[in-house]
Amino acid sequence: MKLITAYIQPHKLQDVKQALYKADVHKMSVTNALGCGAQKGYHESYRGVEFEVNLLKKVRLEIAVNEDFVEKTIEAIIAGARTGSIGDGKIFVTELSDCVRIRTGERDGAAIG
Repeated sequence: MKLITAYIQPHKLQDVKQALYKADVHKMSVTNALGCGAQKGYHESYRGVEFEVNLLKKVRLEIAVNEDFVEKTIEAIIAGARTGSIGDGKIFVTELSDCVRIRTGERDGAAIG
């Protein structure tokens, strides 16, 4: 079991969701996030005061998958999120040691579904 965490641009969320559905990945958690990377932010002025905006809006996806869905999930996220520009995002894959479905008590792969 793996936990796939991806940070993508907010306007690419619909494209990523569609690509994931085509890959038979339907379960995910989505949260709004702020972050900076190679984009480094931008300068803005408000009422004559300049300030640096270096935390940009991103969307964080968390998807728990069984081993046979790892590559399909990664490829779907890339297909939906890639624009070819700086700021497309990152994907992190971590080992998931345990998973429990609260309703039924199922564990591990059966709990992920």
